[in-house]
This record gives sequence, C-alpha cells and structure tokens, in this order.
Amino acid sequence: MDLPRAVSLMVFAYLVGSIPFSFLVARAWGVDLRRVGSSNIGAANVWRNCGPLAALLALAGDLLKGALPTLIAASLGLPDALVALVGAAAIAGHVRPIFLAFRGGKAVATGGGVLLVLFPLMVPIGLAAWAIGFAATRISAVGSLVAASVVPLAATLAMLVGMADPAPVIFCWVAGLAVIALHRENIARLRAGTEPRFR
Repeated sequence: MDLPRAVSLMVFAYLVGSIPFSFLVARAWGVDLRRVGSSNIGAANVWRNCGPLAALLALAGDLLKGALPTLIAASLGLPDALVALVGAAAIAGHVRPIFLAFRGGKAVATGGGVLLVLFPLMVPIGLAAWAIGFAATRISAVGSLVAASVVPLAATLAMLVGMADPAPVIFCWVAGLAVIALHRENIARLRAGTEPRFR
C-alpha cells in the first residue's frame, strides 16, 4: 500500500509545489517578476524588486510548499525513499509549475523545506554555507551554489559516520546537482562578471 499512497502524495506535492508564492507576493506589491531583475520566480528576485518583507513572505511560502507534502508523507510512515520522492515532486512543481506555464524558480527554498523534514541536520549547514557565500560576494546565486555544493558533501559525511541513511543522502545529491544546473545562467553571468550584487 505504500507505493499507491506515495504516488498520490507525489501528485499532491507537485500541485502544491506549483503554487508560485514568490510570483503572487510580488504581484501583491505590483511587480511582475517575469519582467524585472533576473526574471526568476524566486525569493531573491522578490527581494531585489519588492524589498525584504515581501521576500520573507515569498521565502516562507516556498519553504512551506516543500515541507508540507514531505511532512505528510513522513507522518504516514512511508519509507525514507518514498518520502524523498514526494519531496522531489514538490521541487518539480516549483521548478516547472503547472499554474505558471511551467516556468518557475530554482528550487533553493523549496528544497530547504523538504530538508527540514527529511534531513533537518542539513538545514543549518546549508544556511551557514549560503550565508558565507553571500557575505563574501553579496550575490545570492553564489550563496545558493555554495550551499548546493556543501550540503551533499556534509550529508555523505553524516552517512559515513552512521548519522544518516542512504535515501536522504541521495536526495541531497540529486537536489544539489539540480540547483546547480538551474543556476547555469547565473554561472554564465558570474563568469562574465555581470551577475547583480545586493547593495
């Protein structure tokens, strides 16, 4: 019975993940994120164009839509591998939202929401890595790329010392690589020296 429940939850997670909180918050501020800044549907672009309060609301929504379906899956006693798949479905909804013509964000906050449930130890590590990368450069994408690189390595170390099972670690690697791939345009701008900094 686990697999049918997991499939149903994955559909639910995808639909929840598809709710474009950042886009909706920005529209409440009178801004269309698709037409300003990096045009990314994410909290960092909300921050640049609507301010910190709007960004905080957008971030909370994106975290919640990753955490809620994952929490439901975990509370039903599904195996970690299936819980991770439910979380991955929420991320897929954020990246390719059905409610926004499949044009979404870059999975950082929603992935963090999944980790809050699936592997909470990695959340402060990811936050610290993001903060260090951002503080050193004042570039949000650098913080995200540093976090996406550090978390899988930290998760692997945790598994090697007996603090984690394989499924959450595999999730960290897949999610981390996805975040890096979704930042390929940012990486190109970083190499060209044109990625915007927060002032």
